[in-house]
Amino acid sequence: MIDSSLTIRTQRILIAVEDSKYSEKAVRYGYHLAQAFNGEVALVHVIDPPTSSTYGAVDPIMGVNPVYIPEINEVQEQASTDLLNRLASLWPNGEQHVTKISKLGQPRKEILEAANEWQADLIVLGTHGRTGFDHFISGSVSEGVARHAICPVVIVPYKDDDH
Repeated sequence: MIDSSLTIRTQRILIAVEDSKYSEKAVRYGYHLAQAFNGEVALVHVIDPPTSSTYGAVDPIMGVNPVYIPEINEVQEQASTDLLNRLASLWPNGEQHVTKISKLGQPRKEILEAANEWQADLIVLGTHGRTGFDHFISGSVSEGVARHAICPVVIVPYKDDDH
């Protein structure tokens, strides 16, 4: 028997985005959910800062500390703004009704922080569907968010048409 006193609130849907076909599918799914629940939408894009070092490439295994490059950060911030504006324009109710959040840092951590700050009831994000070595190397932002979020998480898988 279902407890009728249990209320599931799905009014604030945070959609984590990146510039990929995987993400656009998640955005469309998140927008569909928001319309179905008459909810609000926020898009969050996390800029994973580029690094460099005086030794050439950054090597975390060897303990080389990263140095942030301001010029590249400015270009990435503009690209983030452009991406958020483009994806917000897909919202049928008008992009002025979409909250746009751009963050700089580690994607899993920043998505979770954005969800808490915005008081999201649901997080929607896409997945590349990587397995094996690719999954090990890249880590799984989706998996990390799902494990640590304080609200439900919907992971929208991306499947090519030929799969």
